[in-house]
Amino acid sequence: MSEEVQNDGSTKPAPLERESATPVAAAPPVHPAPAPPDHHDASTNVSQTSITQMTASSVPVGESSKWCCEVCTYENFPLSRRCTMCRSPKPVVNEDIFKLQDGASALPTPEVCGAEAVTERLKPLRISSPQGASASSVAKWPCPTCTYDNWPKSMKCAMCGSSNPGPNPSPTPTHKNTLGINDICNSQAASIHELEAAGRRSKRRATNTNTDWLWLQACLGVVEGEARCVEAYLASGGDPARALTPPEVALLNRASAFDAGHTLVHLAIRFQRQDILSTLLSRISGGGPGLKRSPSYIAPDLASGIRRHIASCIRYKKGSFPCRYINEFCTFYLPAEIEELPAPIQEQLFSELLDRDAQQTLEADPPLINWSLELTVRLGSRLYALWNRSAGDCLPDAVCQAAYGVFDRHNTLRTALAESLQHAQRSFYARWATWERAQAARLQYAPEDAQLRAEWTRLAAAAARPGAALQQLHVWALAHVLRRPLVVYGEDVVNSFRGDALGYARFRGLYLPLLCDADSCCKSPLALAYTRGHFSALVALDPAPPYIRPADAPPATAFLPLTDCDGKLMPVHFLTCDEMSDPEAVVRRWVSACVTGGGVLAARQALHARPLLQAQMLEEWLNHYRRLAQQTRGPFPPRLQAASAEFSSDADTDEE
Repeated sequence: MSEEVQNDGSTKPAPLERESATPVAAAPPVHPAPAPPDHHDASTNVSQTSITQMTASSVPVGESSKWCCEVCTYENFPLSRRCTMCRSPKPVVNEDIFKLQDGASALPTPEVCGAEAVTERLKPLRISSPQGASASSVAKWPCPTCTYDNWPKSMKCAMCGSSNPGPNPSPTPTHKNTLGINDICNSQAASIHELEAAGRRSKRRATNTNTDWLWLQACLGVVEGEARCVEAYLASGGDPARALTPPEVALLNRASAFDAGHTLVHLAIRFQRQDILSTLLSRISGGGPGLKRSPSYIAPDLASGIRRHIASCIRYKKGSFPCRYINEFCTFYLPAEIEELPAPIQEQLFSELLDRDAQQTLEADPPLINWSLELTVRLGSRLYALWNRSAGDCLPDAVCQAAYGVFDRHNTLRTALAESLQHAQRSFYARWATWERAQAARLQYAPEDAQLRAEWTRLAAAAARPGAALQQLHVWALAHVLRRPLVVYGEDVVNSFRGDALGYARFRGLYLPLLCDADSCCKSPLALAYTRGHFSALVALDPAPPYIRPADAPPATAFLPLTDCDGKLMPVHFLTCDEMSDPEAVVRRWVSACVTGGGVLAARQALHARPLLQAQMLEEWLNHYRRLAQQTRGPFPPRLQAASAEFSSDADTDEE
């Protein structure tokens, strides 16, 4: 190929005509194709116009048309496929589908379809919003706190929870069809029903929230001793038997005080809130396996009056033996009207009153109580173990229950016990030290005086400290405060809840007021039980007239066995060496004892007439179970059966 030189010195390629040496034949004439019809020309023009519009729409727009992120409301550039702040994908609402790819690849070719199909395909295809309106046309409200754009129907901000500052703008729907009067009425009625239902749901949620809040406040009130919180919860209609759930325990955030499954009754018993416990038990109408309902809980006001009466009966004895004492003798026993209740109500009463575990332990083989059929059946002196609080003051509580039927909530007996050991220390210590030396001699051991003094100091300090465990010395001192014998029926070995032996228990036996004048003491003993390291009161049921009694016995008397099932006399504590030679003679001097027809040595427990407050308390307690018995019966008495058996309604007879 040759090159020609231009005037400016540049070169350019030579024309092909000159370079080719072979002559080219002339091309045949080409006839023009016939023109298409007029309507095809119009379609082609429309297609060309649409192509031009599409191509123009694919050009990037300016910064004024940035797209807003639906998650964080950040305005991103149009070409950004994800949000710069939160990396959320770009919304495709109102997005032209041809902008998502190249314009050339989105265009259909005439070879694939005709001009009409091309025109139809080139119409602007858009993805509409669910409501048929664009998302940008919905007027969102900005949060005044965090500036987040929320949907119009949102009552609170989705980010920070702030309330909507103004009324929710509701877009006016546009209907193509004209609504009739029936449609308008139906829509208005439906709107009214929806508003009423929404109002009821909102009110129900508010009520549930308020009740839950009062429930948590009541739980804290029991722990802190605030009775008004519990009363507010009960006044709002709260269930007194409601139990704590694990989320509520986590919300209270006091693992040492709250456990899942505990009720207000459990908390009141655990933290010794007796006034709150009385209020709760008075609101619980039914019964349960873990519910205890003593007479003092049913009538708390009368029980408080009895405790004040006990405190007023404490006297101080002057002289060589300055000991506190009670100037009256009272014995608590169950009323005979219990047997008039229906059998299911009696079962519920005993399950809520008695300590069934202690009763089962005492009556197990070998039995400690109720082992003589003569005493339990013929003389009607069956003993029942009353339920007692699980606090460290179980001994004063059991003594107070056996005498008056109430708990020693104000530590009246415990205070009298501590003051007696303090003021009459010389008399108590001399006999106690003699007893301890005699017990140690049996084990071939001789304690020193310093050891005995240290042990006495520890026991005296425990008596003055509420909640501390009490020992044999304290039981013996309480016999002097009451001026009457105490009989303790208990096991010799203390076992754990697994059945493992923990140690020996020496509480079983008789405790006599040996330091008091025998003529000024009552010879009618009180009975206690000691099982599982816990004291309980043992009381009898008021005997009915059918029981046969000895001729010299008072009209109302219960008989307590003074021997075990093998006929061996129970241990008598704190005797001197001379008194140990004939313990039965000492017992007969301080206890009103007798030998029954079956040869059982028993103590007579005189069932004195009840004081007025105690009688009223028991009457209210019985009325509670009488109401339960009336609820179990039908409103009408059962229909009487036919008196004559020969009459029948199966067929007509001459007799009928």
